[in-house]
Amino acid sequence: MGQLIISIGREFGSGGHEIAEKLAKHYDMPLYDHNLLDKIAEERNLNSEELKSYDEVQDGVFHRRVRGMSSSMTEHVAQLQFDYLKEKANAGESFVVVGRCSETVLKDKGLIAIFVNGDKDQKVARVSKKYELSESQAADLMKKKDRARKMYHNINCDSKWGDSRNYELVINSSKLGVDKSVQMLIQYIDARVANR
Repeated sequence: MGQLIISIGREFGSGGHEIAEKLAKHYDMPLYDHNLLDKIAEERNLNSEELKSYDEVQDGVFHRRVRGMSSSMTEHVAQLQFDYLKEKANAGESFVVVGRCSETVLKDKGLIAIFVNGDKDQKVARVSKKYELSESQAADLMKKKDRARKMYHNINCDSKWGDSRNYELVINSSKLGVDKSVQMLIQYIDARVANR
């Protein structure tokens, strides 16, 4: 089949992560998400918990840039992940990656970029069940998580988070459910690979 890289962007509660897991399992490929920092820490002898404390968060303060280098740990941790993904792609590896601005970072690597969204009521129900929250707590958590993802993406990329022009496919998982969405995506991915 050759190299296959699938990028999954997603709204919180859309089932995007579960879809990514199922695609990775179907194609027997590694899944990179928050586990990226464990792998980076292991390879570079760094503290993964410290790295995670700066992952996809905002510093809340201004940082200086000198010759393209930033004093922001959040920016440094983001760049570590971007570089790791590029190294894997340049080595010819196939993988599924969730978030991490991958649709932008790897856009010249021939990846298939997908964004998963969903209907608010179904996302609230999913988050409420998964985290044992009331509907209002789930809705608040969704808003907080999506705001953080949007800010992280928009700070690190020229493009805007969730803008359909950044992805080759945008799917509302509420319409078919997770499993049928995965089946449809597999058909699409297989057709794309066959058409190379």
